[in-house]
Amino acid sequence: MSKTPTIQVKNLSRHFSVHDKKPGLKSSITSLFHRPKRIVKAVNNVSFDIKEGELVGFIGPNGAGKTTTLKCLSGLLYPTKGKISILDFNPWQRKKEFLRQIGFVMGQKNQLWWDIPPQETFLLNKAIYEIDNKAYKERLDFLIDALDIKKEISIQTRKLSLGQRMKCEFVAALIHSPKIVFLDEPTIGLDVVMQDKIRDFIRDYNKEFKATIILTSHYMKDVQALCKRLIIIDKGKLYYDGDISKLKNGLTNKKLLTLTFKEEVSKDKLEKFGKLTKFEQLRATILVDRKKTSTIAAQALKELPITDLNIEDIPLEQTIKEVFQR
Repeated sequence: MSKTPTIQVKNLSRHFSVHDKKPGLKSSITSLFHRPKRIVKAVNNVSFDIKEGELVGFIGPNGAGKTTTLKCLSGLLYPTKGKISILDFNPWQRKKEFLRQIGFVMGQKNQLWWDIPPQETFLLNKAIYEIDNKAYKERLDFLIDALDIKKEISIQTRKLSLGQRMKCEFVAALIHSPKIVFLDEPTIGLDVVMQDKIRDFIRDYNKEFKATIILTSHYMKDVQALCKRLIIIDKGKLYYDGDISKLKNGLTNKKLLTLTFKEEVSKDKLEKFGKLTKFEQLRATILVDRKKTSTIAAQALKELPITDLNIEDIPLEQTIKEVFQR
């Protein structure tokens, strides 16, 4: 692996000018002559480096600036300020040599042609990226086999299920063997089984080809299953950049105590042990201090009619929620 980071982002900012308009006929007429503007800082002074072969989770709430950042990295948007270097290219120059090195999969936007089979789109990409026949066949055979879509590629795109279509989207984005892959919500809308299949493919592809991958997703299972490193962005600013395990240990000093009872227990009896986060007829989950977990568990076993007790770390979803609330 190269010692120089594959992706270098320094003080990246991307601002947009938007027009404000109040409701009503009077405001509509006024806006014809004067339209108040304000600046939205979608990305604000963000810096990070990513090494060759890394698979990094890039997350944040809606409107945090994730997709805007990816569009700047891929050259679709020109930064307001800052510098980006990807494989020593300036993305916004959109050089042919640069475009051959990147792939982009967006879960909410298709690149497949709707009225023709996916294999026709693949052939179009072959021509665009000037892939020779032998390399194209070898690459296509590998991707079809890895994603198990031998029959689907000859069916009209509009007739494919969402999961089948997403698999074909991956082929279209990876047919030219890009070294950098941007994945923006690749499992959105998919069922649990298909999410697992897509995650397995991403993991295997990263290991097989040492591709550098940036993954954005609102499904924390995607991030937790695939990424060791996490970059959190909120309101355009970088909030965290580091290991997921360190995030959980550093920002969360709690554990979850899940109790199952043989008879009903009142809330009052449970709340003295910690914060009650879930309460059912014969089951409850309590948030307790990490350092006092053993003591509290022993006390609960002594005082309550418990048939089962489980202690676990706070899930990543809840950890992230706590980060945003802070």
